[in-house]
Amino acid sequence: MPGITAKSGVICPAGLSETENTAGNKPRGPLIEHSGRSAGMPVKEPSHQVVPVSEPRSLYLHIPFCPSICPYCNFHKMRRNEGLVAAFLERLTEEAGALYAHFGGELDTIYFGGGTPSHLSDGELAAVIAILERTWGWPAKKETTLEADPLTFDRNRLDTFGVLGFDRLSIGVQSSQDDVLRFLGRLHRGHEGLAAIDMALEAGFNVSADLMTAVPGQDTARDLHTLAQTGVPHLSVYTLTIEPQTPFARRGVTVDQDRDADDFELAHTVLHGYGLERYEVSSHARPGFESVHNRVYWRGSTFFGLGPSAASFLPVRGAIGERRKNHVIKAWLAGEPAEVLPVTAEDYLLEMLMTGLRTRHGVELDTLAARTGLHLEERYRPVLEDAFKQGLLRRVGRRLIATEQGLLRLDGLLRRFFQQPPQD
Repeated sequence: MPGITAKSGVICPAGLSETENTAGNKPRGPLIEHSGRSAGMPVKEPSHQVVPVSEPRSLYLHIPFCPSICPYCNFHKMRRNEGLVAAFLERLTEEAGALYAHFGGELDTIYFGGGTPSHLSDGELAAVIAILERTWGWPAKKETTLEADPLTFDRNRLDTFGVLGFDRLSIGVQSSQDDVLRFLGRLHRGHEGLAAIDMALEAGFNVSADLMTAVPGQDTARDLHTLAQTGVPHLSVYTLTIEPQTPFARRGVTVDQDRDADDFELAHTVLHGYGLERYEVSSHARPGFESVHNRVYWRGSTFFGLGPSAASFLPVRGAIGERRKNHVIKAWLAGEPAEVLPVTAEDYLLEMLMTGLRTRHGVELDTLAARTGLHLEERYRPVLEDAFKQGLLRRVGRRLIATEQGLLRLDGLLRRFFQQPPQD
């Protein structure tokens, strides 16, 4: 799920990918697990009143059903059947009603991720929408996104998506090369993925497409040029990641780290030539087509998560907030309460470094201090001074931004903040 997920009592930034659940992989960049500070290390909370984060105005809905299971995917997903979808809709009605009772108001963004949300029938999508319409309202005021597989829609169905209220499609293309798609276990062929983009653009949707890189046998430059030439205004470019317990892991598939780094730089070079600028580690867009929903995660705002395995970040009176992680579908259908993890000021500061430094906007130092009562420049002065000297970070006004070299080495850079005891 795009967002920050929690697992095994540990908060983990899940890469905040554009269509992470359709792609089933994690984007290039830091994936550092943490639970505040290292075990046994005291955390000093701020003594003065902090400025709370705002009420949630964005919603992520996890729809776990897929037409097939890809060998690299480690996200919560399953094959669909009518009985299971009916149970999903019944439980979703209960969950949305309970959450809305505590947090009302209209939504700015809604994101249907998965899984493959477009694998639901038109009637099932309409039933999901009706649940949201009875609570927060539908569609969202700024952006309403549906993740879609290329084989789950044609031109007529795109018209239906529009009538239902979606204005943005995020299409899991992954590659334009048939051999690469077969290796990845995708059911569509290269020309079908490109045709899906063309149809969605013709239908008037704001379109994003997924591309996976560092895949064995892939001509990455060819894929980058081919997808950019469709005119798609947003591309999410992810590195193939081999996750434990996936078929790829059991088969011993590996990713060449030098190839990974080369493809990361190649993506910036090629896509820049088409007017698609990298505004986040894995995200490239023309001006005005950046993801509004994902900005919520990157800038530390609160959000709702509905559905099995979905995560929320909710405001709590007198504290930074709390993260809630839903259980997988069996326990979720049974109504078991979500796992709740409090977010300390130190947690929030480190998470905002992890997410904010992934973006071209960077980290707003004054906003971070106001929300946490902690001053990053004082608390981690040695790490910052060293990063400035190495050309990994720069200041622009009161924002802290990673340089191109810093983005390339972001994982190692962020580990320094976790390993360096904060200075009071």
